[in-house]
Amino acid sequence: MRKIYLDYAATTPILPEVIEAMTPFWAEKFGNASSLHSFGREARVAVEQSRDQVAEILNCEPEEIIFTGTTTTSDNLAILGVVNALEEKQLSPNRCHLITTAIEHHAVLDTFKYLESQGFAVTYLSVDKYGVVDLKELEKAIRPETVLVSVMYANNEVGTIEPIEEISKLLQATSYKLKPKFHTDAAAVAEYLTLDVQKLGVDLMTLGAHKFGGPKGVGILYIKKGTGVNPVTFGGHHENGLWPGTEAVPLIVGMAKALEIAQKSKIKNQSQVTGLRDKLIKGVLVKVPDCYLTGHPTQRLPDIASFVFKGVEGEAVLLRLDAEGIAVSSGSACTSGDLKPSHVLLVMGIPQEEAHGSIRFSLGRNTTEEEINYVLEKLPKIISDLRNLSGGL
Repeated sequence: MRKIYLDYAATTPILPEVIEAMTPFWAEKFGNASSLHSFGREARVAVEQSRDQVAEILNCEPEEIIFTGTTTTSDNLAILGVVNALEEKQLSPNRCHLITTAIEHHAVLDTFKYLESQGFAVTYLSVDKYGVVDLKELEKAIRPETVLVSVMYANNEVGTIEPIEEISKLLQATSYKLKPKFHTDAAAVAEYLTLDVQKLGVDLMTLGAHKFGGPKGVGILYIKKGTGVNPVTFGGHHENGLWPGTEAVPLIVGMAKALEIAQKSKIKNQSQVTGLRDKLIKGVLVKVPDCYLTGHPTQRLPDIASFVFKGVEGEAVLLRLDAEGIAVSSGSACTSGDLKPSHVLLVMGIPQEEAHGSIRFSLGRNTTEEEINYVLEKLPKIISDLRNLSGGL
């Protein structure tokens, strides 16, 4: 049976060049990067060269780059680390205000909910029907005691790109003495959008290697100089004392290589994937009645096409597509095992009964036109059959 992978937003296949770059560090160059002998020094050189590579791509200083375990752990360190540092300034929870959006990945959303349970005031910004944050609502939400704002670079479920540069300018222009720190989760964008932190104007940014052709189990946290961040885990001096534990040298080397390739081929990836995505969107909307695209029609990532199919369950569509060899997602990968509808779609105003019928197709560098044609051949009958089984619309 033919196998078609259209779930790149969940994870990407590791690039051959990345495997090649990592290979020596599994056995031949296996030293602990904290050891002083030649084996350790060799590993340390590899880690610092990787840090230099990442810093050049992000347009920042190498010491502003921290290597972590995943995007999730980077998000946690960014948010909780900023809050922990406030204690040194004797700012108690009831004197601090935090802002995020209601459509964040759970790595961010659940962290803010935890902080809320600890007494911090948190504002969850709503979005419009396309998933875009309202800048006027954000401006109204900022208070003199607002210490942190976190808005994702682009939504991983519907693909909508948020106005990060505009948000940064808004935060800097506030008349309050305390300027909020600005964090963005950029996990979904590395293969398609700029990662220049100077241009974006962010204080903290998080990335995960497996989203752009790198290995699983390693992430990046950019921390702008002067941004107070305290550790949230303890046990060593590693990564400026912010992420203790022996560095995963092979994974770090692989991540740096993958990020370099992703950014170098960014324009090519945008063009190729956008064309196939648009073909898929047009085909689905023409061939399948009673469905609609979610997310912004133009201000969206090149790789994501997310639909709501009325009168069916997304999980049933996913399983039928899988039986035809097509791998997709129902909502985000981290919640696709949950029978609850996507929180993102609900915040966007999509009715709960319709949100249950959501399917996300996410394309990648290996996606072909033949694969898109195959999906457009199989999908209409699958939706029709499922609607007939459930009694139709």
